[in-house]
Amino acid sequence: MAKTFYITTPIYYPSGKLHIGNTYTTVLCDALKRYKELREFDAYYLTGMDEHGKKIETVANERGIAPIEHVNEMAEETRALWDRLQIKYDDFIRTTEKRHKTVVQKIFEKLLDQGDIYLGTYKGYYCMPCESFYTETQLEDNHTCPDCGRETSQLEEESYFFKLSKYQKRLLQFIEQNPDFITPETRKNEVIAFIQQGLNDLSVSRTTFDWGIKVVSNPKHVVYVWIDALSNYISALGYSTENSQKYERYWQGDEVIHVVGKDILRFHAIYWPIMLMALDVPITFKLHAHGFYMMKDGKMSKSKGQVIYPDIILKRYGLDELRYFLLRELPYGGDGVFTPEAFIERINFDLANDFGNLLNRTVSMINKYFDGTISTKDLSPTPFDENLTEMMAETVKEYKKSMNNLKLAQALQDVWRLISRSNKYIDETTPWVLAKDPEKKSQLENVLYHLAESLRHIGILLKPILIEATPSLFNQLNIRDEFTSWQSLEFGKKKSYSVIKKPIPLFPRLDVEEEVEAIRELILGKEDHQTPEIIIPEISIEDFVKLDLRIGKVIASEKHPDADKLLVSKIDIGQNQVRQIVSGIAKHYDPESLVGKSVVVVTNLKPVKLRGVLSEGMILAGSNKQTLEVLFTKKLNPGDAVK
Repeated sequence: MAKTFYITTPIYYPSGKLHIGNTYTTVLCDALKRYKELREFDAYYLTGMDEHGKKIETVANERGIAPIEHVNEMAEETRALWDRLQIKYDDFIRTTEKRHKTVVQKIFEKLLDQGDIYLGTYKGYYCMPCESFYTETQLEDNHTCPDCGRETSQLEEESYFFKLSKYQKRLLQFIEQNPDFITPETRKNEVIAFIQQGLNDLSVSRTTFDWGIKVVSNPKHVVYVWIDALSNYISALGYSTENSQKYERYWQGDEVIHVVGKDILRFHAIYWPIMLMALDVPITFKLHAHGFYMMKDGKMSKSKGQVIYPDIILKRYGLDELRYFLLRELPYGGDGVFTPEAFIERINFDLANDFGNLLNRTVSMINKYFDGTISTKDLSPTPFDENLTEMMAETVKEYKKSMNNLKLAQALQDVWRLISRSNKYIDETTPWVLAKDPEKKSQLENVLYHLAESLRHIGILLKPILIEATPSLFNQLNIRDEFTSWQSLEFGKKKSYSVIKKPIPLFPRLDVEEEVEAIRELILGKEDHQTPEIIIPEISIEDFVKLDLRIGKVIASEKHPDADKLLVSKIDIGQNQVRQIVSGIAKHYDPESLVGKSVVVVTNLKPVKLRGVLSEGMILAGSNKQTLEVLFTKKLNPGDAVK
């Protein structure tokens, strides 16, 4: 039976659009899941949304909608973003779901019944954006919040408290006995220092707002975020329910990893393990708290207009470019800095020059010198072969070590050393010189075989990171699945190569000055703080005519089986072609009302799966904050062009 691997992101708070900091965490977990699957683990990936609290209630009131409507919209947007980023999560837990609420209420009552939770009164300074109480000594000048700098207000309310102090000694012993429980080491030291100062009992309920999970035995209280949100890691697996098979398989399995940002370290390193101790649930997880992505002038800030949203990068540059930069640029244990210059340099130098050019040159030379086909038959070695093959084996070993220790930036450095060594191998062996001597043809073939095998190794190791480029590499070298597995990471495993006729560039080089300016404009673009816009750069008429806009007639439409906002329509676009198109218009149109209507369709959009259903185009519509309206036509026929 395969070993299990359970990995989680924190559940994100739906108070605004997710930025590249949240995206980094999600992509990191995605890459680790893909790596474990490459190693043939039974991997399970959980992410989701933390949807309760005063802040959500306030934002919803300001928008004039119910809190559930607000969180439904945010959850849909978040899932759509993860779909665009091709995140391979297995479950998306929402704290408003019944399956979660039931477990949280059971947990609260159990802790209350056994005396780990008691009723008292809380008085302190409260920061609503952070949803946290602070003592006077913790506050900054003018009673401002030590975390966000905003003004706090003094509140007093009845509250249930959780006896953290009861478990202080036991938690310290656990951390001491499990030195790899918290990584990096610096974070573990922070946690130990905090515990040693003495733990105060934790307020775990509120009476000043209603948007939350009610305490069963005292419904005027709602369960506060610490117990509510943290419980998601086991509620999603069916803990304390009849359907507990996933809990038993994954929580009590071989490896459990929580990945969080360093700003929520304390909650996961102190509150959560103590909760598990009190519940008599085994602490099977290891906690990894990573650093932040900063802007050049400091931490990302929406109010200062210093935020990078993944959509703008994804739209202009591509999925692998974003994934590579995020995972390569943030050092283990430290913070990373997003600058337009660094982003473009990574694309040009690492992806286009080093990696892409290695594949381009290899495919070109196999075509030029051997008509596209090479094999291991009758090869003559060169003095440089052994060093390259040793580097392949060493790279696999070091990459495995780095990935197992969650050091993804280091793992990418490991692979890029092999890429650099392979490029150097070309310079050492000078294939263009060998090609001039017919007697050295077998040596030339040997060189190209070594390069192809090196690229095969590189492609396998990059599968968890570059999820679009690696299939292209395998296709260009005509490598079947059996030679893209972890088990095939051995030099000489594939005996021959028949490459495509003309190499396809993996990553085109970018104009540095032009792209740096474009990113700056995108970052500084105007923003609606509730639904931030993506500021799209100007296009030329040549760009516009690339769109194939045609009239389509809706011949069938139905609701998406797994998304309330989406409709799935069959559309006749002329020339005996029917397209299936998924569109986010279900809140505004019943599917039956669309049948027989003529709409404007983008027909040459790349097909994509939206929540598991293939979409082969896009219906055009206009929208504002109040409504959305599909662009209908009356006198045009299916297939007519829109210009």
